[in-house]
Amino acid sequence: MTPPTDPAVPHEHTSPDETTGPSAAPHAAGTPEEPTIVSAPPQPFGVEDPSADCIADSAGGLTFDLDAPGLADAPGDWSAALVLRRRGGAETDGPDGPEEVRLPLAPDGDGRLRAVLPSTVALPEGRWDVYAACADAEPRRLVPGLADLRSLVDRRPGPSTSPLAVRIPYATKHGNLSLRSWLRGPHAEAGDLVLDATGLTLHGRLYRAADPAAWLAGAVVEARLRRDPERVRTVPVAPAKEEGADDQDFTCTLPFAALAEEWQGGLDVWDLWVRGAQGAETARVARILDDVADKKQIFVYPAQTVDASYAPAQAGPYFTADNDLAIRVDERPPTVR
Repeated sequence: MTPPTDPAVPHEHTSPDETTGPSAAPHAAGTPEEPTIVSAPPQPFGVEDPSADCIADSAGGLTFDLDAPGLADAPGDWSAALVLRRRGGAETDGPDGPEEVRLPLAPDGDGRLRAVLPSTVALPEGRWDVYAACADAEPRRLVPGLADLRSLVDRRPGPSTSPLAVRIPYATKHGNLSLRSWLRGPHAEAGDLVLDATGLTLHGRLYRAADPAAWLAGAVVEARLRRDPERVRTVPVAPAKEEGADDQDFTCTLPFAALAEEWQGGLDVWDLWVRGAQGAETARVARILDDVADKKQIFVYPAQTVDASYAPAQAGPYFTADNDLAIRVDERPPTVR
C-alpha cells in the first residue's frame, strides 16, 4: 500500500513557483531517478519564451545553449546576456551574496548563443530564475529545452575544502526554466535509508572536510527539534563497513522511541546534522548530489508505528523542500476497517 504524501511542514522554505512533482510513491531500490527538468521543442531567440538547452558537468558547472537564428552570426558587438535572478531576492546584493548574476551570451558559430556558468562562480543557495537579455530590452524568461544531466547522477566530488557547489536546472510548474542552487561545506550526503520498526539507519558520505577520517572519528548525528532547537538527541556515527566504503563513508541508527518520548501531539520535525569530532563544525544531512531538484514529493518513505505515552504515534524520514533530511513524528491515523 502506498503511504500518503507528506502534508506541508511548517517553517520550510517554499515558493508558489515550486515544482510540485508527480504522484508520490515509495522509492524502490534500483529504480532510476528521473530528471525533474522536461524537454521542450527549441524556439528562436526572437519569439516569445525562447528555450535553452542545459548541459551539466561533474564539477557543478552548467552550459546554456540558445537558438538565435540570424543573430548569432551577425557582425559587430554583441550584448546579449543570460540573467539569473534569485527568487525573492532584493534589487541589490545582500549579505549572502549577489541577487542577480549576468553571464555573457556569445555566438558559438553554429547559429546559437552559449553562456557558461562555471562551478567557480559563486551562486548562493536558493532558486534562481533564468532570463535572456539583449541590449536594453527587458529580460525574458526562458523555457527548458533539452537537458543533459547525466554527469549529476551519482556524483562523487573529489577532495577539496572549498564549499560544494550544486546547481540543478528544472522546469517550474509554469513551464519556465529555473535553477536550484546549493553551496555547502562541509556536507553530509544522505545515501541509503533503511527503516524498521525501531528506527532509521542512515548511510552517508562526508564531503569538503580537510581530513574526513579525523572529522568523523567520534562524530555524532544530531536530531534537532525544529520548534525547540535546544532539544537535541544524538547518536554516534560509525565507519561504513560495506564493500567499496572509505574514510568518508559513515553510518548511524536513530531510534524513533527517543524522538517520541516527549511528544505531546501534533507534528514534531527533527532536522538531522552531523557534528564533527572536535565539536566546532556541523554538516547538514541532505541529498543533493544527483539530478532531482525537488525530492519531497518523489522520495516518500512509509511511516513506522512508535510507542508514545501521549497517544499512538508514527515516525519516518522525509526530504524537505530544500532536500535536507528530517524525521517527522505525528499522530498515527486510526485504522480503517
